[in-house]
Amino acid sequence: MEQEKKLSLLQASAMAIGTMIGASIFSIFGYGVKIAGNGLPFAFFLSGLYALMVAYSYAYMGRKLISNAGPIAFIQRAFGDSPLVGALSILMWFSYVISIALFAISFAGYFLPLIHLNYPVFHTAVEVLVIALFGAISFFGGSQAVGKLEFWIVLTKLLILLTFIVAGLSVIHIDYLKPHFNEQYLKGILNASVVFFLSYMGFGLITNISENIENPTKNVPRAIYLSIFVVMVVYIGVAVAALGALPVPEIVKYAENALAVAAEPALGKLGFLLLSIGAIISISSALNATIYTGANASYALMRDGYIPSPRNLVERKWIGEHIGLYLTCGLGLMFTLFFNVTSVASMISIITTALYIGVILSHLKLWEEIGGRRGLVFFNLIVITFVATQIAIYQFKHSKMTFITTLLIFAVSFSLEILYYSKRRKVSPFIRSCKKGS
Repeated sequence: MEQEKKLSLLQASAMAIGTMIGASIFSIFGYGVKIAGNGLPFAFFLSGLYALMVAYSYAYMGRKLISNAGPIAFIQRAFGDSPLVGALSILMWFSYVISIALFAISFAGYFLPLIHLNYPVFHTAVEVLVIALFGAISFFGGSQAVGKLEFWIVLTKLLILLTFIVAGLSVIHIDYLKPHFNEQYLKGILNASVVFFLSYMGFGLITNISENIENPTKNVPRAIYLSIFVVMVVYIGVAVAALGALPVPEIVKYAENALAVAAEPALGKLGFLLLSIGAIISISSALNATIYTGANASYALMRDGYIPSPRNLVERKWIGEHIGLYLTCGLGLMFTLFFNVTSVASMISIITTALYIGVILSHLKLWEEIGGRRGLVFFNLIVITFVATQIAIYQFKHSKMTFITTLLIFAVSFSLEILYYSKRRKVSPFIRSCKKGS
């Protein structure tokens, strides 16, 4: 295991890009158009700026503090062994588990209609098989197999989306993109930027595989910024191409497969097929990256006693660090088969944004050790806190049950930490390597 080759800069970036350009751009694009109209490209740009604000702290922290526990390691370094760290650890793991379930269900939702077998029994079979497949890739192949697979999946996905962008621009109707700068239009852009902030939540996983990356001191920050910039260009390009090809009411009408429908004016039926395949490939890469990084993060957290861990299994040679993979995939499969994750998945945004705020606060506390511009970090904290508030308000207005459940998840996580895990934990260092230097 010590001799395993590390992930390159491009492979690490591909992991993040694969997660970010996952199910969301395909499954909620039409919903975004409904909120922002033809202002969606501006919304994607704005949510990309939010991501860069968070990335500033992730990049500075990630180049100095090398640990597969990622943001939890950063927060622990700043605030010590506190209930906050333990509770956020449970929440972060929960977000990976729900993401796996969401991707598996989305995969079946796109794949089965394409082969005309859209029946519940086949959904269950496909969901089980797809989690088992990518779990097996992580188990047998390790970081190199996952990294290489992710690189080629992401490359294929980007080529499909680039084809869509170029084809869409060839039949663009400028009138469809004409902005209407009024209060409702600007409010729609702001609301959509908050909703699509979800679509950039993936760059942080680079810090969850930092122990497996070549020269992490340099490549972790580079991979974070590279992945965000690539995704920003793709999202804005896709939005312009789709909105330039079809009028807003038409895209809203076909919300569930809006991009596939938007490809037809330029590419005909081939475009519909191509974008449907692109959706399947995108979800596959997101699932591949999430299973691998979720397993790495959960093992690192179990190893240090921050999430539930069967200690006798963790210490056994035959299972060792694979316990994180087994439990993450197993729980992901349970949520897939027994829960409706559509509403629960929206909770991932609140959980992840809470982690983002924790990382930025940690950067402020460790500023002298970590570096960066303190004023900029503080400004970023204000903006991301505003975004988190807007997400909570939006969730409350559109689904009070989801909002209440989110509060319960936070309460349960803190209760478990305070009443049980903090008392049985023997703290060992999260940070496997601490680099000094500029």
